[in-house]
Amino acid sequence: MQGKQEIMINPIKRSAPVQDIDENELVVHEPKTAAAGIKAVTVSLDRGISQAGITRTVRSMLRVNQRGGFDCPGCAWPEPISGPRKPAEFCENGAKAIAEENTLRTVTPEFWAAHSIEELAGKTEYWLGNQGRITEPVVIREGETHYSPISWTDAFDLIGEHIRATTPDRCVFYTSGRTANETAFMYQLFARSIGTNNLPDCSNMCHESSGSALNPTIGIGKGTVSLDDMHKAELIMVVGQNPGTNHPRMLSALTECRHNGGKVVAVNPLPEAGLLKFKDPQSPGNLMRGGDQVADEFLQVKVGGDLALFQALGHLLLEEEKRSPGTVVDHDFIAARTDGFQEYREARSHLDWSETERATGLSRLEITRIAGMLARSKATIICWALGVTQQPHSVNTLREIINILLMQGNFGKPGAGACPVRGHSNVQGDRTMGIWEKPKEWLLEALDKEFGIASPRDHGVDATETLEAFMDDEVDVFVSMGGNFALACSDTEALEAGMKRAGLTVHVSTKPNRSHIVHGRTSLILPTLGRTDKDDKHPKGAQFLSVEDSMSVVKSTQGRLAPVSEHLLAEPVIIARMAQATLGDDHPVDWRAMAEDYDVIRDHISRVLPGFENFNQRIRNKNGFVLPNPPRDTRSFATDIGKGRFTVSPLEYLEAPEGHLILQTMRSHDQYNTTFYGLDDRYRGISGGRRVVLVNPEDLKDLGFADRDLVDVISTFKGTERRAEKFRLVAYPTARGCAAAYFPEANVLVHRDLVARESNTPGYKAMTVRFVPREEPQLS
Repeated sequence: MQGKQEIMINPIKRSAPVQDIDENELVVHEPKTAAAGIKAVTVSLDRGISQAGITRTVRSMLRVNQRGGFDCPGCAWPEPISGPRKPAEFCENGAKAIAEENTLRTVTPEFWAAHSIEELAGKTEYWLGNQGRITEPVVIREGETHYSPISWTDAFDLIGEHIRATTPDRCVFYTSGRTANETAFMYQLFARSIGTNNLPDCSNMCHESSGSALNPTIGIGKGTVSLDDMHKAELIMVVGQNPGTNHPRMLSALTECRHNGGKVVAVNPLPEAGLLKFKDPQSPGNLMRGGDQVADEFLQVKVGGDLALFQALGHLLLEEEKRSPGTVVDHDFIAARTDGFQEYREARSHLDWSETERATGLSRLEITRIAGMLARSKATIICWALGVTQQPHSVNTLREIINILLMQGNFGKPGAGACPVRGHSNVQGDRTMGIWEKPKEWLLEALDKEFGIASPRDHGVDATETLEAFMDDEVDVFVSMGGNFALACSDTEALEAGMKRAGLTVHVSTKPNRSHIVHGRTSLILPTLGRTDKDDKHPKGAQFLSVEDSMSVVKSTQGRLAPVSEHLLAEPVIIARMAQATLGDDHPVDWRAMAEDYDVIRDHISRVLPGFENFNQRIRNKNGFVLPNPPRDTRSFATDIGKGRFTVSPLEYLEAPEGHLILQTMRSHDQYNTTFYGLDDRYRGISGGRRVVLVNPEDLKDLGFADRDLVDVISTFKGTERRAEKFRLVAYPTARGCAAAYFPEANVLVHRDLVARESNTPGYKAMTVRFVPREEPQLS
C-alpha cells in the first residue's frame, strides 16, 4: 500500500442538510485510474455512521447479501451460490444505498407543514432525498399548498374512490425495480383485477431493448450465464457499462477471470476508472501491489457505434474461418440448433472499412486485434448495459451481439453466454412476476384459473406511452410502487406538466422525491418499509420476501432493523388494502390472507409461474434456487422456430451535423438511478456540482469553446429543440464527436419520440446537441 490514508468518520448527522447544491462550488480534478481501494471503505463507513449511527450501520453491513440476511437495495449483481462469501459482500454504493435506508433522519408531518409545494419545487433531488425517511402517510388536495397527515384507512378509501370513478384504461400502475417478488406479483394481480395491463416499469427505460432482442433470437429475455461462468470465461467483453460505479462487485468477477487466464475487453466512450484497475479493499495483497488490471484492451467506441463494431467483428471472424476452417465457427452447433446462418454469412461477407471506422471512431487495426481475441476464445461472454440499450438501433445492436455468440456456439457451456447486466435489485424479478404491459396469454390464463378473475387481454402502456398519456390528459389515477417516475422518464418538462393535471397520484415511497412535488390534483404519499426494516406486524410473526438477481437466482431477503416509525406499512400490506378498498370484500382474491402470510403469496406463485414449483420449500434453502434457462441448461432455444436465430441488420450509427455532438447521459459515482447520495463523482474528478457536460478537448476547440465555459445545451430532434440551462463544459477524454452529462439533469433534452425501435426505450444515449454561450453570473 502506497502511503497511509487517515480514516475519518463523521459523527451521526441526525439533521438533514439545509444547503442545496450550489453549482458555483464545482471542483474538477484529474480523473482516477483505479476504482475502490481504502477510500471506498472510508466513504462507506462515513455515509453509514453519519446517517444511521454505529449500531445500525454495523448490524446491516454484517447481513447485507449474506445467507439469511437481506438483499442489497442497490444493484442486481449476484452472490456466490455455493462456498463462502466475503465478510463484506457489498460495494461502496451498496453501502450508500443501505445508509439512505437506515438513516435516522425523518420526514414528519412537521416537515410537510413547514415546506410548501412551491418551496419544495425549487429544491434539487439531492436536497429532497437527504431529508430522511417519511414517517406517516400524507395527502394534498386540489387547491392546497402543503401535504398534511391522513390516516391509512382514509388514504385507501380515497384511492378506491378515484379508481372506481374512472375506467381501468385511465389507471396506470408503475413499478420500481426495488419491489420484491411477492409484492410485484400482488401488484400486477391488483392491476389486472381492476381490468388493465397498464403496468409500466423501470425496465421500459433500461433493459427493454435487451428483452426485445433476446426473446426472438434465443427464446428468453434474460442472461444465460452464472457467476461461475464469469470466472471460467476465456474472454469477457464489457460493452457500454461502467461497473466501477453501477455494479462494483462485478470488478471482482472480472479480475478473477483474468487471474484464471481469461481476457477482458472494455468497450465504452469514456475511459472509466473501473474498467482500468480495481483495488480490492478485501485483499491486502491486491492493495499492496496497487490493484489489479481490469481490461486487457479498451476500445473507445463512439456513442452509437457498437452496431458497426459487432458487424465488423462478425465479418472478421468469418474471414478467419475461411483461412483456418473449423477453428472459429462452431458448425455442428449452428447446424443442429440455429437458423439463418447462411443469410448472416452472406450479409457479413463484405465490409466498408472506411464507414466502419467513421461509425465507431476506431481503427481497423484495433477492431482486428479484438477479432483475433474472439477467434482464439473457446468460451466467450459478452456483457452489456445501458450504453447499448438506449439508442434508436439498440435492438439491432444486441442482435449482432447474439450473432457473434451463436456463431461460436457460446451457449450452454462453461464460461460462455450472453450477460445483460441488470441495474436495480429485482428489476428482473419484477418482470418474471408479471410486471409487463404486454403479458403473454399463458400468464393471463394461469392468473384467471388460479384466482377466478378475468384478466384484460388488451396491451397496456409502457413508460414512454405513459408519458404520452399524461401529456394527452388520459391518466386519472397514477400509482407508483417505489421509484421516481417524474425524474426517471424523458421529456421532463412535458411529463411534469401532464402529471400535475392527473386526478390522483399515489406514491409508495421511503423518502421524498421530485415525483411527490409535481403531483396530481390530489396526491398521496404512502410510507413503506425498506429492505433493511423488520416486517413483523403479522399474525404469524416476522415475514420475509424474495428477489431474483441478474443471473436468475431467486433468494430470500429479510430485514432485521427497527423501522424509524410505527406508522410504516409493508408493500404487500399496502397493495392488499388498496385492493380491498377498491374491489370490495366480495372479490374472489383473498387479499387479506396474502398480506398476513407471505407464504400464501408464494403458494399462488408456485401454481402460476413455471420454475417456481414448491416455492415455499425451495426459497428456504440458504442458497435459494436457480430458475430454468434453456440456452444455458440444455443449449436449446424456446423461440417460435425452436432454434436460435441469426439475424441481419443494416449498418446504422449516430452522426451529428457540423457544430453538434452526440450526447449520452450517465450516473455519477455518488448516485443510484435518480437518488443522489452526495456530490462527489470522484472517479471522474468532479465534485460539488452536477450540471456539467464532459467534452473532448479537441471538440471544445473545434466548436469554439473552452474548458469551464457556461452554456445552455440545446437538443434537436424532428425539427424541434429542447433547452437545458446553465451547464458547465468540462474538458474530458471522451470519444471524439461525443459528450456526456448526468442523468436525470439532461433528461429534459430527450424528446419523447427519441426512442429505441421495438423496445420504445428512451434515447438517453442518442441526443444531438449544440451549445449556446451563457453569461457568467455576477458576483455580489
